[in-house]
Amino acid sequence: MIKVDIRHAETAKERREAFPILRELRSHLTEDSFDDLYAEMVDEGYRLFVGYEESDPVAVAGVTISANFYLGRHAYVYDLVTTESRRSEGFGEQLLSFVHDWAKQQGCAAVELESGLWRDDAHRFYEQLGYEKYCYSFKYDLD
Repeated sequence: MIKVDIRHAETAKERREAFPILRELRSHLTEDSFDDLYAEMVDEGYRLFVGYEESDPVAVAGVTISANFYLGRHAYVYDLVTTESRRSEGFGEQLLSFVHDWAKQQGCAAVELESGLWRDDAHRFYEQLGYEKYCYSFKYDLD
């Protein structure tokens, strides 16, 4: 397995490097909407972690710390994607392992994420890593 170097994307340059990979998961994003939303999300504690192989970004994870009555203090993974040409090389697993360790350091009791119903490969990946399906997520569009 190729070792990935994981860093918090703190600079605009690092976020620019991560954007094309994130866009593979969030295809509706433009650079402008990414910048606008990121500015709001970072105020809410959002952190964007980037996995690099040598100097090339290959995977990203977007995470926040939250607290609620059913999980207590926990990390929530909003975004997790490995660039398509590098999938199944262990980068996503390493990135999630990093998130698990980081969440423990932040005093979290769990890591939670959601995955679209149609993403069967992703579901198998999460289950192989010990994640369990335990609820449905619902949304109501206000438009």
